[in-house]
Amino acid sequence: MKLPHKAHVAIVDGENFVLMRNDGQLFEPKLSQVDKPKLTATNFSAGVKHQDDIGQRKGATDLDELAHATAAAEWLNAKAVAGEMDDLVVIADPKTLGEMRRHYHTELEKRLVGEIAKTLTGETTERIEKAISQA
Repeated sequence: MKLPHKAHVAIVDGENFVLMRNDGQLFEPKLSQVDKPKLTATNFSAGVKHQDDIGQRKGATDLDELAHATAAAEWLNAKAVAGEMDDLVVIADPKTLGEMRRHYHTELEKRLVGEIAKTLTGETTERIEKAISQA
């Protein structure tokens, strides 16, 4: 994946959110941490209706994790609307990414240069850079 210079990378899961920036070149990302926002999960609108079929039957979907994904999307929306980020890549586990997509603002969608459906929270910066390069 091409990652423009100074592009932001949001790495999210159901509990964590780290924002990084590419200080490297288009095909050679060099990430540095910009922020680790403290989110308050207040939007529990996912409810039972957005759970997948297996999650509904087994009660496996954690609404707190979905609310965290929503809070991350809302935080990114605010930054995009304020013009504080131009290019963005979102890396999140598939369930978190799916919930985030439900809440993307059109301004955020305009700034998305890519998404990676993979759990990379807690991984080293080098592993994240490699995942972006290989995507």
